[in-house]
Amino acid sequence: MNDLLVTHDMTRYFGGLAAVSGVNLRVADGELVGLIGPNGAGKTTVFNLLTGVYVPTSGRIVFDGATVNGMRPYRMARIGIARTFQNIRLFKVLTVLQNVKVAAALRARQSFLSAVLRTPAQTRDDLRIHGECMRLLERLDLAQHADSRADSLPYGVQRRLEIARALATNPRLLLLDEPAAGMNPNEKSDLMALVQRLRDEFRLTVLLIEHDMRVVMGICERIYVLDYGEVIAEGTPEAIAGDPKVIAAYLGTEEA
Repeated sequence: MNDLLVTHDMTRYFGGLAAVSGVNLRVADGELVGLIGPNGAGKTTVFNLLTGVYVPTSGRIVFDGATVNGMRPYRMARIGIARTFQNIRLFKVLTVLQNVKVAAALRARQSFLSAVLRTPAQTRDDLRIHGECMRLLERLDLAQHADSRADSLPYGVQRRLEIARALATNPRLLLLDEPAAGMNPNEKSDLMALVQRLRDEFRLTVLLIEHDMRVVMGICERIYVLDYGEVIAEGTPEAIAGDPKVIAAYLGTEEA
């Protein structure tokens, strides 16, 4: 498999503090990779760098063979990088369908002027987007909630909606930031099956941040471990589970 995402010594300083230091990641096309580490290890900072929220202080981010350092978040989305958030960030007063349509508008074929003038081409584009969004909701078992406000949904359903909204941008790389946070065991099991199914059905590459080790070990093919902004281990779930440096990072040296 070819590498879809590669970072070369990716570093980000905030003042004199290195939140991420010399991080080298390789994620092959079609892989499902985990990124784990203790609280404050720099995981979300990595996602913010990969999506253009932050610009690396030094190092390079390469996506599909092209350096994307400094690219704005909306341009990152257009080239095929989408994400969810640790804290759900839905448009709460919009319906489920409207939330997904907002994201799908990234792929609109008509101009702003066409939208203002409501040209026939714009009407056809609207119908296309509507149909695609409804099919997406059906695939994520959300169609029955299409006209419900986002803030009226149960927590686990809101998590699925956030994934649906990310998928509406038609990504190649999907970044999931703690998608199982706040879920009960049954919801987590359903999420694991969903992520694996979506990876296969949509031909996605997935990079996943997660604190629940059962989720990480259950679905990830490889795992990177961050501690104090640096990669301290990389390998299969089995190798990571027995790595002394990983155990020490999570439990402390004496306890390990």
